[in-house]
Amino acid sequence: MLDSHEKQFHISLSGGAVGEYCILPGDPGRCEKIAQMLEKPSHIVQNREYNVWNGTLCGSLVTVCSTGIGGPSTAIAVEELVACGARTLIRVGTCGGIALPVKSGDVVIASGAVRQDGTSHEYAPPEFPAVSTPEVVFALMQAAKGLKYSYHTGVVQSKDSFYGQHSPSRMPTSTALLEKWEAWKRLGVLASEMEASTLFTVGAALGVQTGAVFHCVWNQERADEYGDFSEKHDTEKAIRVAVEAIRRMIQNKD
Repeated sequence: MLDSHEKQFHISLSGGAVGEYCILPGDPGRCEKIAQMLEKPSHIVQNREYNVWNGTLCGSLVTVCSTGIGGPSTAIAVEELVACGARTLIRVGTCGGIALPVKSGDVVIASGAVRQDGTSHEYAPPEFPAVSTPEVVFALMQAAKGLKYSYHTGVVQSKDSFYGQHSPSRMPTSTALLEKWEAWKRLGVLASEMEASTLFTVGAALGVQTGAVFHCVWNQERADEYGDFSEKHDTEKAIRVAVEAIRRMIQNKD
């Protein structure tokens, strides 16, 4: 990791250019939408998958930075944002439901993540749990409750292969993939996504606060069980939960 005064390799920023609080979508195209929910939004830089905007909440600088898809690019973003001064990082993204109560359009708040990724294992042995910071989880829950959104809090699965989840039977490792999926179902895992386990583990290694909130696009288990094929792609609820949670944390800090 570069010194904070040096420009970071990938996000092209140096110390003081980002806020203590950061919102991390995966998709660079979502950054402007998120930034518009802040005060005085301004575009800072875009390099590769990293699109960075700044704004303010309650007088505090808040940064929005996309991470791209998956663990490797997420770890890079977290490392470099923390080097520049970030101390609380919240992932905002989409997920696919696993637990039957999780419906399309619901908000999912991750208290922890199954480490079915590769990147986090470069930071911690497999026995180490990927968990979000309790204060961040509480703020996200209070935000969702205050906004009167339907939400669920619990463990999510973070995997490296999108198609390994959606087309497991055609993979050479199909038996292992299907067995693990059945285990996640029995353990009450809420949903599947691709970055939370990396964020939580890297955050623990760097000593910063982390959290994650998701919009559930669909739930393939509900489709199989109930014939519920509903599919919703508007991420606004999850974004608003993250923004409101940061607002609450800033106000409580004061």
